Amino acid sequence: MYHFNWRPVFQSFDLLWQGLLLSLEISFLSLAIGMVVGLVAAFGRVYGPRPLRTLIVAYVEFVRNIPLLLIIYFVYFALPLLGISVLDNLWSFIFALVIYAGAYLTEIFRAGIESIQKGFIEAGKAIGLTRWQRTRYVILPLMFRIVLPSLGNTLISLFKDTSLASAISVGELTYGAIQINVNTWRVIEVYTVVGLMYLATAYLIAGLLRLLEKRYAMVR
Repeated sequence: MYHFNWRPVFQSFDLLWQGLLLSLEISFLSLAIGMVVGLVAAFGRVYGPRPLRTLIVAYVEFVRNIPLLLIIYFVYFALPLLGISVLDNLWSFIFALVIYAGAYLTEIFRAGIESIQKGFIEAGKAIGLTRWQRTRYVILPLMFRIVLPSLGNTLISLFKDTSLASAISVGELTYGAIQINVNTWRVIEVYTVVGLMYLATAYLIAGLLRLLEKRYAMVR
């Protein structure tokens, strides 16, 4: 019969806490960089020439239809074989996560841009705004209000996806759990604690995002 012993887990709780902080840093950084990628790609798909739109569609469809773990392995193991070996395991994972997030954010931003009522853009033209000014003062603010709930979901998804970084020995939360499990073999205890840490953190992020959504909700 299994006997619970929580002490070894909490004696090594600092390892889990540091892993949680790293998981949050990775997810926020990946979202920030992925938003830049997604934003550029979304505008290219909506307003760019046909060859560029085709290239962006190919990127989005390719990335969205292969597992994230495969992208991680390709970046970490395959790129060095091609002569690109400047990334350590942490930055390899962040790069892979940015590629993955960028594809989804491209579609999120594209949908946001296309859902803006044409009347707002026509009003910008009527008061003499240039194309860049319309993008900056009309399209971007309205788009971000529209896609804010989807951005929140993407952040939570990226936070959970950081658990895959353990596959290439990045010291995030799941990797910390693996280390404790190897040293103590308290399987149920360590993964119960880690699961609760993921749950509590994701729930906290969701709550904060709901407050942000209420403040900047799109008035229709």
